[in-house]
Amino acid sequence: MDSAPVNWEALDSLVLSFAKSEHLIQSEETSTTTANPKPSSPPLSPESASSPSTSSSHSSSSSSSFQSRVIIHQIRRCVESGDIDAALEQLRLHIPVVLDDHRILFRLQKQKFIELLRGGTERDRELAIQCIRVALAPCALDAYPEAYEEFKHVLLALIYDKEDESSPVANEWSEKRRFDLAGLLSSILRAHLHAYDPIFSMTLKYLISIHKLFCNRQGIPSPISDLTERLLYEERDAPALPQEMFYEAPPFDEVDIQALAHAVELTRQGSVDSLKFAKGDLLLAFQNELCRMKLDLPSLDKLVHEYCVYRGIVEGCPTSTPDVEMENVQESNADITNKAGLVMETRFANEATNLEREDCSTSDVTNQESGYSFRRLRRSRNHAFGVMRRRKRWRGRVENLNCSNNESYTGTSGDATADKDMEIRENGNYEMILEMRELAYKGMAEKVVEEINCLDPDFFNQNPTLLFQLKQVEFLKLVSGGDYNGALKVASDHLGPLAASNQALMKPLKETLVALLQPSEDAIIKAVPLPVLATSLQVAMGKRLGIEEPQLMRIMRATLHTHTEWFKLQMCKDRFEQLLNIDHLKEVDQFPKRVSDSCSRSLVDDCANNGSSQITTCSSGKVPEEGTSPPVALTGEAACDESAILKVMEFLALPRADAIHLLMQYNGNAETVIQQIFS
Repeated sequence: MDSAPVNWEALDSLVLSFAKSEHLIQSEETSTTTANPKPSSPPLSPESASSPSTSSSHSSSSSSSFQSRVIIHQIRRCVESGDIDAALEQLRLHIPVVLDDHRILFRLQKQKFIELLRGGTERDRELAIQCIRVALAPCALDAYPEAYEEFKHVLLALIYDKEDESSPVANEWSEKRRFDLAGLLSSILRAHLHAYDPIFSMTLKYLISIHKLFCNRQGIPSPISDLTERLLYEERDAPALPQEMFYEAPPFDEVDIQALAHAVELTRQGSVDSLKFAKGDLLLAFQNELCRMKLDLPSLDKLVHEYCVYRGIVEGCPTSTPDVEMENVQESNADITNKAGLVMETRFANEATNLEREDCSTSDVTNQESGYSFRRLRRSRNHAFGVMRRRKRWRGRVENLNCSNNESYTGTSGDATADKDMEIRENGNYEMILEMRELAYKGMAEKVVEEINCLDPDFFNQNPTLLFQLKQVEFLKLVSGGDYNGALKVASDHLGPLAASNQALMKPLKETLVALLQPSEDAIIKAVPLPVLATSLQVAMGKRLGIEEPQLMRIMRATLHTHTEWFKLQMCKDRFEQLLNIDHLKEVDQFPKRVSDSCSRSLVDDCANNGSSQITTCSSGKVPEEGTSPPVALTGEAACDESAILKVMEFLALPRADAIHLLMQYNGNAETVIQQIFS
């Protein structure tokens, strides 16, 4: 399966926002570190797109939402464990208005009755009968029309044993009822408290669900099934109950009904009920449905932690690949790290205030497996450790609201090996890679090449396309500054020989030279997007150390690709991609058209084969502009009226693509399609 280009800066922003909103990292207020400047990135949500003056109120709202999610989680755990009294106490304390809905109260009291009987003692039976008289029976009278019949049915639990699987109340005794009720209550509480999942969490659920749907429909295996199967559960929370006043709600737009139904795999009636609960607000209904999907939080936190460490957002050091052929790499790297650390300490002591360029120091410290030779370590101590200090500290997931702000919570680990990870990082191995990525992001291509050649003379022999693109940036930067002689020297010494040995680079070389004819201020934008180039460099250098890219990168590339392909099949634009920032994740800057058209697929494949799988400079990654359709054959849709498509979707309960396919067979006539199906 192909993969899509990803705007990693946008993903960094989403992931960091998620980690902050879930209190997975140490807060800014309690941290003694200096904030690490991050490149500008798209707003994460409509709220975060507001002016800077609203940032404090947004932070307060985020904290309030987090506390509400923790309260919901605590109530959920009480219900799932059968402690209904504790759940009722929490509800009365935090959200008493929910208990004004007798439908909810009746379900809770009915479950309490069952849990009391489950105790099995005489005292428990007496309390159960008292619960019937005082609470359950009064609620049954006005909860909902079927409540009194349900009340009479549940009384059978008094005479049928919980172990009797053939009894008429076996379902009432089932512990699954606890989880169903807990899910229903969670759905209702989220809406009442506006405690929706973070944007990143909802985006991941949506992309994975579409990925699974696409793979099943197309009959192709998923390359990330090992991750998605354990990350996103199949079961969902029960849908929230619409208020009685909305039972006779005015008809909703069929476009909204079908969009919601097919986005989150609902029946048409389920979509209508969801819109009723959201009072007709399509985006709110969509969020409610996404929050019903359940992620495995320990697995999610592990993925986020791995990604944050890899991208240099939090402290830590990525682990090397466990493959058999890399068994000796970790040992070699550890040896190199220890020796390099001694060299760095010696040089730091002598050069703490010297930031000028010096001659490369030589060392016998080599790593045959990874190819790294730390023979040149010129960074000042203040710079090296200043970069590390700017990274955030991972804490883990909160379990209760009583934890202090600086306390490491139980849940996902990070602190257990934090000291060991920091020791590895301080020795400079992975820190050097992050520094090279930072320099590449700033466009300092000449320095990047010089540093890497000193660290690993064989690196660019294994990654010639990366060298070409770095030299391309250097060339265009010189053109931008008016140094045409210097630019031509870079082209003749580096770009020409590289293109001569790789024909896939010849056309990009020709188009790069055309920059000499363009205004100097426009020349630099003709290179590979710097964030993409920087990430590709990091991936390639990491692989030389046996460090594979994080699993989250695999997931995002695969799911964004299938998202694009799915909506090509649907022949429409995703109405929810802007809400979930999917459009930003796909916004990877491209060459101007004449340059991008000259980039053959083999150039991109060459990057991928050498560990630079993020390099994507061809036009295949381009996202359609707002209001336009995806670049697919639209003759079928053009021949079908939108109302006809919706009519077939509604009457036959078909996906959009299937409805269009049928209409194309019958000249776009919806009535004929329906008649043929039912005849």
